[in-house]
This record gives sequence, structure tokens and C-alpha cells, in this order.
Amino acid sequence: MTKVAIAAIDLGKHSFHLHAQDDRGHELCRKKFNRVTLIRYLANLESCTVVMEACGGAHFMAQEVAKLGHTPKLIAPHLVRPYVKSNKNDFADAEAICEAATRPTMRFVPPKTQAQQALAMSNSLRESFIKDRTATVNRIHAALLEVGVSLAAGFKAIKELPALLEVSSFSERIKKNLMVLHGHFNYLDGQVKAQDKDMECQAAEDDLATRLMTMPCIGPITSTVLAAELGDGKQFKCGRGYAASIGLVPKQHSTGGKTVLLGISKRGDRNQRRLLIQCARVYLIQLERQKGALADWVRQLLASHHHSNLVVCALANKLARIAWAIAAHHTEFDAGPSVMNA
Repeated sequence: MTKVAIAAIDLGKHSFHLHAQDDRGHELCRKKFNRVTLIRYLANLESCTVVMEACGGAHFMAQEVAKLGHTPKLIAPHLVRPYVKSNKNDFADAEAICEAATRPTMRFVPPKTQAQQALAMSNSLRESFIKDRTATVNRIHAALLEVGVSLAAGFKAIKELPALLEVSSFSERIKKNLMVLHGHFNYLDGQVKAQDKDMECQAAEDDLATRLMTMPCIGPITSTVLAAELGDGKQFKCGRGYAASIGLVPKQHSTGGKTVLLGISKRGDRNQRRLLIQCARVYLIQLERQKGALADWVRQLLASHHHSNLVVCALANKLARIAWAIAAHHTEFDAGPSVMNA
């Protein structure tokens, strides 16, 4: 029997469709499995490359595949789509994954470890609590506005809501509904604070997150997000590759030999880009206290009359490159000597 070189799996919740090829690209088999029978089939298969889309459950499956002695590879779904032939179905998707994996210039997503998954899950949970808290605050403001009360902005006014209701002339039903919203706000606010403390503990326990926090204005939240997504950084050839993957490089629109560079592309993970932009803004606010070559470079940009937003994006790009260097070379941030103040 011809040895399987590449096995592509179209992942689902309960059913999994597999397309296998030999080293010449010839189709060997197409099979449908459930989760148990798929693991059993892969366990009896000789070592090969197993390719999947980077979607829900892909990182867990990659971990299981690696335990069986195979080489897991994950591809971003938007890079697989161009290889789907004719009508879309599960076997066609599996074949497209297999075809995409054979391209010599294909970019792969590194599988996450359980430690990285825990960091990503904690950050996602914290973000969801923050969004729910904001939504609850907006509901309270809207409800009070319906009865003629315009509450001041900020959490302080929300926390003082019980005192306001005591002296109000609202009906008991309205007071009860507002107290339910107030209790929900207190619960969500407590959960956000608990998650903040948990993130601090996780950042202190994670080696990469600890080293990333040696960078200026990088705290536990940003460091854990970057640690969860960057890993060892080996999936990128250089720091610019990482910066480009999260949309912090100029978007290019060139033709006829004429190069036109636009604003940042805003591709990739929005959360990582947002956090690095925020860190860059904080760095500019605290620029008087910053020292070293990085601070000198930022001051030169500002002295050249560049807009502050442009400087923020340039600095966020620089922070992304530094973060990649720390991850890839297992180092810490070194501000270096300050030339301007020497």
C-alpha cells in the first residue's frame, strides 16, 4: 500500500472528513469519521503530515496528532478558500486544505500549547466581562433616562445608584429593575477585577510573559496576549513579519513601477494591534521619563514634526518587532545607552 504523505482533515463538531495524498500528489483515499474513529485511524497510520484549518478545535486536534507521532500543520481558512474547486462540500474542503499545504510559499499557523490556550482563554474571558459590564452600564443609563434622570458618566455614579433610588419617587417595580441591573453590574465589575489579578499571576508564572514585561509600558494584559499568540516566534522570519501579521505596516497599492504606501493595513489580530497601540500612546505620555535608544528615536520622530498618531503607529510597530526578538532569541529588553543625553 502506498504510504500517505499528507492527510488533510476538514474539522467539524461531530464529523471529520479526511483526504489523503501520496508524495506525488495522487489521491489515496477519502473517508468520513467521528472523533473517536478519526483518532483510531490516525493512530494506525504511519508518520505523516496532518493538515487542518486553524479553526475551532484545531489546536486540540493538533496536540492529539502530535502525540500520535504525526506532524500537525494549521492553515488560516482564508488561505485555503482559493483552492476549493467547484461546489463547496466537506470533501472538497479537505482536498483544498491538502492542495494549499503543498504550496512552497504557504504560511502556517503554529499549534498552541495548553499553556498558551489558557492565556488566550483568560484574556477572552476578561474581554467578554468588560463588554458585558459596558453593556449593563448603558442599560442603566438608558433606563434612568426613560424616567427623567441623566446619570453622570463613569462608574462612580453607577455605584451610587442605590442611594439615588432611596430618595427617588420611582415606582417599586422600576426600583426593583434598576437594582437588578445594579447587582449585575457589581457582579461583572468583580469578575473583571478578579480576572485582572489572575492575569497578573499568570504573567508572573509564564517565562515569555515575564520577559515581555521588561519592555516599557507593557503590562500583564498585553504580555499574556502576546505570549499566547507569539509562542517561540519561529513562525516569522523576522520582527517585520510579525508586525505585518497584525497589520502594523503600511498598506501597499502599487502598479506600473510606482510604489504607493498608505496607512497601516489593519490586517490580522485586532486585539494585539489595539494593545500595542495603547502601549505606544502610554509611552508617548511618559516620554519625559523614558531613557535609552528607543526614547531617543521617538523624540527624533516628534522633532521632525510628524503627527503624534503616525509616531504612535511607528512605535507600536517597533514594540511588535522587539516583542518578536524577545520571543525568538529568548532575551529581555535592553533600553541601551541614550545618545541624545550623552
